[in-house]
Amino acid sequence: MPRLSNMAVRDIETVIHPYTNLARHRETGPLILNEGRGIYLYDDTGKRYIEGLAGLWCTSLGYGNEELVEAAAQSMRKLSYTSVFSGKSHDAAIELSEKLKEIAPCPASKVLFGGSGSEANDMQIKLTWYMNNAKGRPKKKKIISRQRAYHGVTIASASLTGLPWVHSDFDLPIANIIHTSCPHYYRFAEAGESDEQFAERMAQNLDELIQKEGPDTVAAFIAEPIMGAGGVIIPPESYFPKINEVLAKYDVRIIGDEVICGFGRTGNWFGTTTMGFKPTSISMAKAITSAYFPMGAITIEEELYQAMLDESRKIGTFGHGFTYTAHPVGCAVALKTIEIYERDKTVEHVRKVAPTFEKRIGQFADHPLVGEVRAKGLIGAIELVADKKTKRPFDPKKGVGAIAADILQENGLIVRPMGDSIAFCPPLIIREDEINEMFDIVGKGLRILEERVLKENLRN
Repeated sequence: MPRLSNMAVRDIETVIHPYTNLARHRETGPLILNEGRGIYLYDDTGKRYIEGLAGLWCTSLGYGNEELVEAAAQSMRKLSYTSVFSGKSHDAAIELSEKLKEIAPCPASKVLFGGSGSEANDMQIKLTWYMNNAKGRPKKKKIISRQRAYHGVTIASASLTGLPWVHSDFDLPIANIIHTSCPHYYRFAEAGESDEQFAERMAQNLDELIQKEGPDTVAAFIAEPIMGAGGVIIPPESYFPKINEVLAKYDVRIIGDEVICGFGRTGNWFGTTTMGFKPTSISMAKAITSAYFPMGAITIEEELYQAMLDESRKIGTFGHGFTYTAHPVGCAVALKTIEIYERDKTVEHVRKVAPTFEKRIGQFADHPLVGEVRAKGLIGAIELVADKKTKRPFDPKKGVGAIAADILQENGLIVRPMGDSIAFCPPLIIREDEINEMFDIVGKGLRILEERVLKENLRN
């Protein structure tokens, strides 16, 4: 085992790392990253890495963007902070709300800000309940999410998340959160079932769940256009149109979680557009500021706004908000980020380079360790399997996905394993030559991984 640096030891004794095996971390220590430029990060020894996951699906404009730095600095000099409680406001909050209403993929009456995607989805739950109370429907409170979905880690948003390790021993999910089927055709299609038949069955499962729970108790449905942390799951093309038909029958509020897919990731401004998903409201975060400042937001449809007005008349106030709601620095950075997307035609750039991304990741489909390759725009995943013919996964205890990610990191590429699916989500500014550099490393890494699988008999 390599000797840990002084800084690594200090980290172990002071920092709690999310989504980390804390016991193993005491032995291996951290990767300390101290500098970023473009799509690259540099560790404390000066080693360079391609950031293959845009941080956590978020640094869309890459690292060291001086325009965003200056936007933050100017805002700090002019108005370092003010709240928007009690009717106060500032120019950046007004302008950003107007811009988000303009580009949103669904009709938006207003915008409500928070500090993260978790907070955004937490607010979606609260306001769905709030609206139904205002409308005299106190039983209409259940929120339907999906198995393997990821919507955050607050108590409420973690309940929406459909991953067992987010629930285990946290006493989650809370009441009124239920989950329907995951639309992963590769893993869950029945023998001989076409994409279309699979999508129809997923929609039927949702319909049956609503009927079982009682349509008068089901308030909302939430979905990512493409599932991120669940493994970059891309549903069949007809999935969301069929889902929308089911939801329309039961007066269900439809929430599009655009925290990962929003702001160009899939080749459109929003992933709901790409996937044919028609939400009532969307949640946003991450790329809204290219992760240069923590920010989340949701759109408020007119029906919800009218209910909020009714409650304010009854109660005397809207009893919700955070200290950092519509933080002026965050709003300024978000405005500059969106300005850059529009000026530099970032969405068009994604469409231009996506074929190279999809072609290069697709070349690994024939590799003996690869069960499925998934990609849309500049987001994708490689799913590793023990048996390609039968789709048999590796024993989770072998940690093959984590081994693969470690190998890639050793060779200069940072990615994230979700089980045995390796996710790719580079900054949107990535060039074609950089895409090729990234997947050249993947090719080398898979060769090393295959040798290790054989040597250590990891298939058995």
